[in-house]
Amino acid sequence: MDPISIQLGTRNLWSWLVSLLSKDPKWLSDKMSVFFPNTDLGSQNEIPDPEQRVILQLRKLHAQGLDTWQSFIHCVCMELEVPLDLEVPLLSTWGSEDGFPSQLGDGEESQPESQLHHGLKRPHQSHGSSPRRKQSRKQQLELARRYLQLLRASAQQRYGDRLSGSGQPLGSHQPYIPPVLQWTRATVPLDTQQGAAMGDIKAEDGTDVNIWDLFNPRTKRGPRVTVLLGTAGMGKTMLAHRLCQKWAEGQLDHFQALFLFEFRQLNLLTSFLTLPQLLFDLYLSPESGPDAVFQYLTENAEQVLLVFDGLDEALQPCSGRDTGSPEGLGPALTLFSGLCRGTLLPGCWVMATSRPGKLPPCLPTEAAVVQMWGFDSPRVEEYVSRFFSAQPSQEGALAELRVNGRLRSMCAVPALCRIACLCLRHLLPGSAQGQSVALLPTVTQLYMQMVLALGPPGCLPTTTLLGLGEVALRGLETGKVVFYARDIPPSVMAFGTAHSLLSSFCVCTGPGHRQTGYAFTHLSLQEFFTALYLMASPEVDKDTLTHHVTLNSRWVLRTKARVGLSDHLPTFLAGLASCACRPFLSQLAERDEAWVGTRQAAVVQVLRKLATRKLTGPKVIELCRCVDETQEPELAGLTAQSLRCHLSFHNFPLTCADLTSLTNVLERREAPIQLAFEGCPLDPHCPEALVGCGQVENLSFKSRKCGDAFAEALSRSLPTMGRLQKLGLAGSKITAQGIRHLVKALPLCLQLEEVSFQDNQLKDQEVLNVAEVLPCLPRLQKLELSGNSISVSTLLSLAKVAVLCPTVGTLQVREADLIFLLSPRAETAVELQRAPDPQENDSQRKAAQSRSLTLRLQKCELQVHNVEALIALLLEGPPLEEVDLSGNQLEDEGCRLMAEAALRLRITRKLDLSDNGLSVAGLHCVLGAVSTCRTLAELHISLLHKAVVLTFAQKSEEQEGPQKSAAFLDSLMSQVPSELPLSSRRISFSGNALGDEGAALLAQLLPGLGALQSLDLSGNGFSLDAALTLARCFSALQWLFHLDISLESQRVLLTGARRGRDIRAGGFSPEIPAGAEFSGFGQRCAPRSFCLRECQLEPPSLTRLCATLEESPGPLEVQLSCAVLSDQSLETLLHCLPRLPHLSLLQLSQTGLPAKSPFLLADILGPCPRVQKVDLRSLHHAALHFRPSHEREGVCCGLSANLLGDDGLRCLLGCLPRVPISGSLDLSHNGISREGALHLVETLPACSRVLEASVNLGSEQSFRIRFSKQEEAGKTLRLSECSFGPEHVPRLATGLSQSLQLTELTLTQCCLGREQLMVLLSLVRRPAGPLCLRVEEPWVGRAGMLALLEVCTQASGNITEISISETQQQLRIQLEFPHQEEDPEAVALRLAHCDLGTHHNLLVRQLMETCARLQQLSLSQVNLCDDDDASVVLLQSLLLSLSELKKFRLTSSCVSTKGLTHLASGLSHCHHLEELDLSNNQFFEEGTEALVRALEGKCRLKRLDLSHLPLGGSTLAVLTQGLSHMTLLQSLRLSRNSISDLGCCHLSEALRTATSLEELGLSHNQIGDAGAQHLAAILPGLPELRKIDLSANDIGPAGGVQLAESLTLCRHLEELMLGHNALGDPTALGLAQELPQHLRVLHLPSSHLGPEGALSLGQALDGCPHVEEISLAENSLAEGVPHFRKGLPLLRQMDLVSCKIDNQTAKLLAASFLLCPALEVILLSWNLLGDEAAAELARVLPQMSRLKRVDLEKNQITVRGAQLLAEGLAQGSGIQVIRLWNNPIPADMAQCLQSQEPRLDFAFFDKAPQNT
Repeated sequence: MDPISIQLGTRNLWSWLVSLLSKDPKWLSDKMSVFFPNTDLGSQNEIPDPEQRVILQLRKLHAQGLDTWQSFIHCVCMELEVPLDLEVPLLSTWGSEDGFPSQLGDGEESQPESQLHHGLKRPHQSHGSSPRRKQSRKQQLELARRYLQLLRASAQQRYGDRLSGSGQPLGSHQPYIPPVLQWTRATVPLDTQQGAAMGDIKAEDGTDVNIWDLFNPRTKRGPRVTVLLGTAGMGKTMLAHRLCQKWAEGQLDHFQALFLFEFRQLNLLTSFLTLPQLLFDLYLSPESGPDAVFQYLTENAEQVLLVFDGLDEALQPCSGRDTGSPEGLGPALTLFSGLCRGTLLPGCWVMATSRPGKLPPCLPTEAAVVQMWGFDSPRVEEYVSRFFSAQPSQEGALAELRVNGRLRSMCAVPALCRIACLCLRHLLPGSAQGQSVALLPTVTQLYMQMVLALGPPGCLPTTTLLGLGEVALRGLETGKVVFYARDIPPSVMAFGTAHSLLSSFCVCTGPGHRQTGYAFTHLSLQEFFTALYLMASPEVDKDTLTHHVTLNSRWVLRTKARVGLSDHLPTFLAGLASCACRPFLSQLAERDEAWVGTRQAAVVQVLRKLATRKLTGPKVIELCRCVDETQEPELAGLTAQSLRCHLSFHNFPLTCADLTSLTNVLERREAPIQLAFEGCPLDPHCPEALVGCGQVENLSFKSRKCGDAFAEALSRSLPTMGRLQKLGLAGSKITAQGIRHLVKALPLCLQLEEVSFQDNQLKDQEVLNVAEVLPCLPRLQKLELSGNSISVSTLLSLAKVAVLCPTVGTLQVREADLIFLLSPRAETAVELQRAPDPQENDSQRKAAQSRSLTLRLQKCELQVHNVEALIALLLEGPPLEEVDLSGNQLEDEGCRLMAEAALRLRITRKLDLSDNGLSVAGLHCVLGAVSTCRTLAELHISLLHKAVVLTFAQKSEEQEGPQKSAAFLDSLMSQVPSELPLSSRRISFSGNALGDEGAALLAQLLPGLGALQSLDLSGNGFSLDAALTLARCFSALQWLFHLDISLESQRVLLTGARRGRDIRAGGFSPEIPAGAEFSGFGQRCAPRSFCLRECQLEPPSLTRLCATLEESPGPLEVQLSCAVLSDQSLETLLHCLPRLPHLSLLQLSQTGLPAKSPFLLADILGPCPRVQKVDLRSLHHAALHFRPSHEREGVCCGLSANLLGDDGLRCLLGCLPRVPISGSLDLSHNGISREGALHLVETLPACSRVLEASVNLGSEQSFRIRFSKQEEAGKTLRLSECSFGPEHVPRLATGLSQSLQLTELTLTQCCLGREQLMVLLSLVRRPAGPLCLRVEEPWVGRAGMLALLEVCTQASGNITEISISETQQQLRIQLEFPHQEEDPEAVALRLAHCDLGTHHNLLVRQLMETCARLQQLSLSQVNLCDDDDASVVLLQSLLLSLSELKKFRLTSSCVSTKGLTHLASGLSHCHHLEELDLSNNQFFEEGTEALVRALEGKCRLKRLDLSHLPLGGSTLAVLTQGLSHMTLLQSLRLSRNSISDLGCCHLSEALRTATSLEELGLSHNQIGDAGAQHLAAILPGLPELRKIDLSANDIGPAGGVQLAESLTLCRHLEELMLGHNALGDPTALGLAQELPQHLRVLHLPSSHLGPEGALSLGQALDGCPHVEEISLAENSLAEGVPHFRKGLPLLRQMDLVSCKIDNQTAKLLAASFLLCPALEVILLSWNLLGDEAAAELARVLPQMSRLKRVDLEKNQITVRGAQLLAEGLAQGSGIQVIRLWNNPIPADMAQCLQSQEPRLDFAFFDKAPQNT
């Protein structure tokens, strides 16, 4: 007997094995080559006896150890034709699977065994096409019974051995913990009782179902298909095998047969199969009678379960047609399709696992879809406990896990949890508690520690690891996950299999075709080794490395059927780019760390570029995963700041790890952010990742997949999110349990402003529970509960909540809509931060009394019996602004009860009972009920349209309208229909035949009719006489403000004045008494207007009209329009104007005016001194504006767009000395040429009152002259695009020489070349006085400084100032006449300092002559970097000779370092310098220091600007030394100079001697709190300080508070700018204690101010007499926006951009604007303003006479709000533009509104000038 057989005790088994292998010696020889790749086996092949040769080979295999022997036995059983009676004992005795342990077994692809072999099969048999044999029913059942027993025995053997854990490396054992499962889609009822005893596999969602319900036997219809979705590592494959194990153990007993297939191996099939071949050839073959067995399976298909793992890996496309019969051939995916659709094995159960992706169309739509989410926190702890069970390190591992949230988050993925446990077991023995987790901060480093644990410390098998990486990379590039022996080097294979990095299995490519395959035990392991190879292999260049750093979009649900194999590769590459991985990579690559660092930097650089791009939601998540893995704070900060302020995530799955990475990145973000998740499958516990995320301002979820577990996790996170203002959870499946958790959490979120739980299918009690939280949320503005199911009784309970809650303003319910709108009090924010004050009860009571409630319960099925309860409820509450009960079932009785209760309910606006089944009989009851209601303003009832609306008047109107109209209506009661409401103020007599007599009679009756809103008399055949008759009504009717008459179209409309609330309602006010004035500083009466169109106006008619309008109260606007107005008619009209004392505007539009109109209009200026402006745009439009008689201002005359020409201009200019114009004259677009411009120059000496003239003869065609009231000495002339030639220069010079009062001339693009300019300078000669010449020509920007200075040498006067700007193409020369010759001795003395040996000595001499008195030299945007620095050398020489130079500016220019040395030398000799500006230059440190050293001895310096210059330590030291001697310094600007807190300390000490300092600018430095404290210490010692700018200096509350205390001592401070610092409310409160009394400008944008600080500042500013500008932009002010009671008389600009101002706050703000009469600019963009705010602004606009600009960009104003603003502008506002870009207004409506009112601007770019 063979010794081995004796040793093994298996004599017969050994003999059988030898006999079997002797029949196939070639196979055995090939297999020996596999197991011994490096051994020469030729000597064994020479043995002649085949049996002896087999015995020797078997001995050699057995000598290699148990693992090799077991592997060989498996190959024998899988690849050879082994008899059944031999195969079973072989496997049971020698083929134990203990030899194939796996360290990574908990992942998806962690199973090394092949589903193609379960120990019993006949691969050589084919069962797809053999003819069926006739067998008896008994035989068939027996064969089936034996096969099913064999099937279960095979599974028992397989999973019994699998879980024993013997022989595994490190003694590891694999516990199983069920993952979190969540139903995504199921179309059949689920039995939640079945499988309750199974216990260890659970599913979580809103219904707490069990995984066994996936295979509910009660489901009788259709294919029973379940798809299990989960991302990589969630344990899908493990769960599939777990099901097989439980079936083998006797659970799932309603299944007789269970088959498990893997698509990664089915992909390798080379031929088509039938279903019997799939089941028997590839899985387990029956001993006999395969046809009978298959027939039995078909007949009992409902007891058959087929599990397909890895559906996402299927390579074959799903066939369009299914295999209809078992004999039909097809690819594996087609067979799978037939099973799913029920065409194969109908009634069977099918389960498939897949990563999230586009599921193949072969899946039926009714398939149940289950989402796998891995582990939650309890499951993680349970897994760790089981992993370390009975081990001393168990408690240590749990402790490490509990203190590290990052590690705990990674362990939510089961595969990572397994690796983490392995790493902890390796690390814990050698680490102190709490230290080992520091080695596991990222997923990548988790894998890295796993690799390090494979071998002894310090010994890394680099070659083998890189070999594995190369195999992995080759596989990913070719889409391969299964490898063969030829693909893997033997040493690599041995290492991989020994450490369970690779698993081996039998691959069946078809019936009878098998070979051994290998795969990484998990796909992520293949990706990790690929990343290792890319990062550490010298054969991979950096371009190839960075090519793999991409972001994979997860929007695969719609676009991608097969998920990629390298989804995690970029994440691993990013993780390996961490500095912590550098030593490991250096050891692996056998290179120094610098080499590794450059490759890591290349990866980080790619991520940096990706971070600045605009990415979709899935790529944002992928980017955050990568950035989080790098552990680079700078990269995380860049990514966080680059993210959009609103991030939306749509339709892709998100795990807890995804949100954890996102929140880790957001921790580096300063600005708030909004997160919206819509349609995303969400891990039920992913909200736990949001704990402590203080950057989220708006958070919303909309997904049917969110259940109670999700709500519970969310409730734990909400109280920790300090900035959260808006919360939305819509379209979910939360129930009462989830709502209970949220209701407990909401009161802890005091900062919430908006909450939405819409479309959640909540029931009555849940809705009530949410509503009852309202009093606990002091800042809440909106609660939306739409789309839930409530009853009428619950509706009344909600109404009670609205009544009792003091902040509820509106309850709106309409069918499924349910919305609470709240108005938190302005002081709420302050109250949140301080203790309650008992003395505030009175103010709270007053606030409650001033509260009004709007209740809209529309289409809610309310009935009569509900009305009494509702009335009783409302009587206990506040006054009601509006009650809308339309669309209910109140009927007659209910409507009567509500109408009777209207007065008791104190309704102030409207009661709507429309569509409630009111009958004719009920109508009389309603009319009777309201007949005594004195506040009723309007009653609208239409039974035809089912309308019943009662409109009530405000308290101020209760005493007027009804009483005044009662008498008149009583006298006409028999003539009007009984349905006419008693207090109706709108009357229409249109479409009748009243004629002129009727008009006269009606004019007599109107005073007795009372105050009306409107009277329509259109279509009554009126003539001009009737129009003149009605004009008399202006003096008789106090309510009449607008009379509009068009005779040809017969439109006649009389209307009253509009008020603010009438603008909102779209109606008119009933009455405004004559002489009524608006409140505010500037009292202004409401204008009245008379408009007469489409008529023929002759002199008698005009005389009569003016006589009629003499008695009209004012101010009065008259608009006349007729076809032609003759000379005589125009003269008559103008002659009558002085007799109209209240006339403010006369407009002649669409009227043919006579040719002599300009002169007639000019002549009116003398007889009528009230004329303020004459505007003649063309001979079809003229307007005269009049001032009140008590005002005395200049007169403006507009004659633009006429046909004057040069001759008309000459005539008009000749008349100017006699015309009393003291305002402006506009002659634009009159065809004036160059000749006219020259004539203007020649005329200026005769026009003594001309102050300024501007002419542009280009496309603009403008010609404007501005006058003064008296003769002025200085005149300004601007000539643009006049195209002067050389022949015009002498004439221009002559005019300039004679116009002695002209002090400034600007020539812009007048084609004046260099030579012509030199001629002009030489010809202009004056006896005395100054002249400033500014030339703007393209050649100026190209000529260079030397050429421009040469031009200056030709000046005939003394040059006192030179200014050059190359970019602006501008040369400015200030001349002083007459030219004074300098003393020759002084010239010689100055020349002695100059280097005259240069080739520019002649130019220097000439400049010294003309510039001897030069006091100012300004060079801006010039290039002084020529080849030999000639320009700077010349400048140096010039500076040396300028003894009187006081101001020198060199800004935004280019100078070399050598040139700066010359410049510094020249400046060092300018001892009289008073102002030096070197800002905005890009100088190097060396050159800057040379310039600063030139400041030594500049004791007369008053202004110094060195902004943007690099002031390093040494340079700043030199500067501070010089500053200490500049005692006369008045202005110091050092912005953007990188001054630190230490530098600020030295600077502060140097400024102690600058007691004359008026301005200090240190913005955009880094002085911080420490620097601010140093400044605060010296500021009280600067008594003349008027302006300080410390913006953007990283100053926090600590420094801000000390600055505030110090600034209160600066008594003369006028401008204070501290914006873009995190000052907070403490600083604001400190400033508010005592603001400087002369403060003009206060800028605090983006200063982290809250409501409390803003309110305190507002109170401190209120009444300040000098304040002109306030900026509080980009602060979260909300209801804390300042509002004033005293007002700010000089305030010009208010900046409140992005301050979260809403409609309620805007009301107080608008009232404050009225108290600021000088306001010119209001900036309210990027707020929350809606139509209500627009209405408030429209109300105040006409009263703000100086307002020019309102910015309302990016708000919530709709078309209605824009219309209201247009109406406000139409009432006489002087506003130039209202910006409305990016409001919810459609483009077509915006275009229409802008055509009606051009001052409304909807464009992105601002077209209007910003006159600030």
